[in-house]
Amino acid sequence: MEKRRVVITGIGAITPIGHSATESWQAARNGVCGVAPITAYDTADQRVKLAAEVKDYQPENFLDKKEAKHMARFTQFAMIAAREALQDSGFNAEQADLDRCGVIVSSGIGALQNTEDEHDRGREKGFDRVSPFYIPMSICNMAAGRIAIDAGFRGMCSCPVTACAGGTNAVGDAFHYIRDGYADAMLCGGSESAVTPLAVGGFTTMKALTQSEDPSRASIPFDAERSGFVLGEGAAILLLEELGHAQARGAKIYAEFVGYGVTCDAYHMTAPLPDGSGGAKAMALALADAGAKPEDVDYINAHGTSTPLNDAGETLAIKTVFGDHAKKLAVSSTKSMTGHMLGAAGAVEALFSALALKEGYLPATINYQVPDPACDLDVVPNVGRDSDLRYALSNSLGFGGHNGSILLKKWEA
Repeated sequence: MEKRRVVITGIGAITPIGHSATESWQAARNGVCGVAPITAYDTADQRVKLAAEVKDYQPENFLDKKEAKHMARFTQFAMIAAREALQDSGFNAEQADLDRCGVIVSSGIGALQNTEDEHDRGREKGFDRVSPFYIPMSICNMAAGRIAIDAGFRGMCSCPVTACAGGTNAVGDAFHYIRDGYADAMLCGGSESAVTPLAVGGFTTMKALTQSEDPSRASIPFDAERSGFVLGEGAAILLLEELGHAQARGAKIYAEFVGYGVTCDAYHMTAPLPDGSGGAKAMALALADAGAKPEDVDYINAHGTSTPLNDAGETLAIKTVFGDHAKKLAVSSTKSMTGHMLGAAGAVEALFSALALKEGYLPATINYQVPDPACDLDVVPNVGRDSDLRYALSNSLGFGGHNGSILLKKWEA
């Protein structure tokens, strides 16, 4: 089967460090930390006090008040990012075959706040009195469904629910779907909004979250003092197109999507394989999918969650795949700025990787202070830097043992 070329032609985002893709990337270039005290609820009775929330968010600044009323927060974020991506791309639905345009958008948790609120309502007034919008607002696939309705895209519409790997699976699956001839354009990415008492409590009791109250020492990937991740929220959506389809309409191109690898550890509910072999296989498969060599890669946007097991295991996995070349690689974690956005993380990091290639810039791992011998790669500590990049890899490793890697290439006409 002929493998068609796929490019990124539109980007949109709303993140803890910006209300658009442009704002978010500029903040990432500037090393802005999006971690701050939680404002969504009173944390007095809980041990975790920090999160990476979307700041100063008012739905009516982005969406019609009536339509926003029946969208959960994660769906609002996804819709905002999708509309930005479409506008950014200059895509004209009236000139496209909408049966060959689809949507794949991940969410790991969906509208958990709605579940908490409606459960309280049911306990108080009876469960036959919960909102009729509860189910259609809360299910994880609704962000993808609402985007398809809004854009008029009638092709495949799906929602990978693979925890922290979901955003990467969404963009990777969309890439393959176009490459193999099933679609011409796909809106893809991830959205998450789970800064709630129940989610934070659940992650706290399983010892996944840091309990640091210092925003500058909370999300600290690869640092020897890391003690857990910081929960983030937001969305990122990319428009992928078959190259000829994009060129025919004169689209600008951010980067070429060239490889995707996915595996499962088949090992443990939450812990990665200690030797990192599952993640290593995903990276190797992404390289093979692209026909690229390990030495071709210049930058890795790491999963880099700031948990002891993940960062050490991912470092080992990178060394397994890249050998001596690992010492020459830049490997940074933008989660040091955005926190861990769960099902949206891989999408945001794919977007950042595309812009890193386009602008020749390596975003930093900020707030890095104490080196860890188990994480002894070039983590681009504290300050980003200019660099001539040709290939960038982005990793996501999720609960359940889900591993995904995507490989992007600098656009060369």
